[in-house]
Amino acid sequence: MNMLDGRVAVITGGSRGIGLAIARAYRSAGAHVVIAARKPEGLAAARAELLRAEAGGDVHTVVANAGEPDQAQRCVDQTMERFGRLDILVNNAATNPYHGDLLDLDLPRAEKTVRVNQYGMIAWTSCAWKAAMAEHGGAVINIASVGGLIVDPHIGYYNATKAAMMHMTRQLAYELGPKARVNAIAPGLIKTELARAVWEARESILTAKLPLRRLGTPEDVADAALFLASDASSWITGQTFVIDGGATVLPIGVEE
Repeated sequence: MNMLDGRVAVITGGSRGIGLAIARAYRSAGAHVVIAARKPEGLAAARAELLRAEAGGDVHTVVANAGEPDQAQRCVDQTMERFGRLDILVNNAATNPYHGDLLDLDLPRAEKTVRVNQYGMIAWTSCAWKAAMAEHGGAVINIASVGGLIVDPHIGYYNATKAAMMHMTRQLAYELGPKARVNAIAPGLIKTELARAVWEARESILTAKLPLRRLGTPEDVADAALFLASDASSWITGQTFVIDGGATVLPIGVEE
């Protein structure tokens, strides 16, 4: 028997990168997956890829912006209509429209970042809770970032929203227990297409000091998300799992 046989998972930002890797892992473990993203062409390609793999779970796609509560509700409604249940929610979608110093941040980009990264997480969780989890239980996994634990000279506001996600994970774990478990994952630098400009030309430099000597892959995050969605983590809630190859354990001022 697979770890997630018959369960239904909704994954925001599920058409590529970490979200798609999680969908792949869940489907391989026996779950039906609903992937939501803004672009229909990306969703179509992701669904085709998922269906090429041998697995029993169905794949449904919904065009939805993670920062729009009415679209979150529409996705959850479609999930319930199609499958009659919703067991797992992965709040993976995020945005980062601003790079620079905090004091130069403009209000429109600040509001967009908070709307997707912070309020979006609350809106999707609320929809899933009211539709299914309040009665039948479930697991919520929030994809934060190791940036929420450190200082970065370029993406400080994005990182602040990820730090907020970690705190809200603890808050929701308290509010939704014992029915639902709520945990977070804080990935370090992951080799995705979205982050290619950051890692591709500097991979050897970036990995030289990491204890595990490599960057992360979407599958590394997906493995943790599979564990947190399964019964193997049934006594874990309110926690943030750092998946960073050891980046946050490096001593300050030590040169290789």
